[in-house]
Amino acid sequence: MSAAWIHVRGLEVSTRIGVPDEERAQPQALKVDLDMKPAASFSEMADEVARTIDYHAVSLAVEKLAAAGERKLVETLADEIADLVLGEFGAVVVRVKIRKFILPQTEWVGVSVEKERS
Repeated sequence: MSAAWIHVRGLEVSTRIGVPDEERAQPQALKVDLDMKPAASFSEMADEVARTIDYHAVSLAVEKLAAAGERKLVETLADEIADLVLGEFGAVVVRVKIRKFILPQTEWVGVSVEKERS
């Protein structure tokens, strides 16, 4: 397995999320960070996009997933994103961090999850 990682930082997604119904009434912006470990090392990719993880396609898919439906827990969304990246984009390990800007006395609150392809 390679020691190479591909990163996406601060991807803004819009989603209906929160425990109280009032919080889910309007979409809110979250920030998503992704660390994706491809199956191949960078040298094995031979400068071919088909051999890597297309971070643009990943970003679009994460935005679409976040916008679909509503969730109570940020944890649920993080888990769904991790499964998406592992299942559809060839990552062997993914780390997902989500920041939510809901508590006025904080900069942000958030969750993170790391998953490996089995």
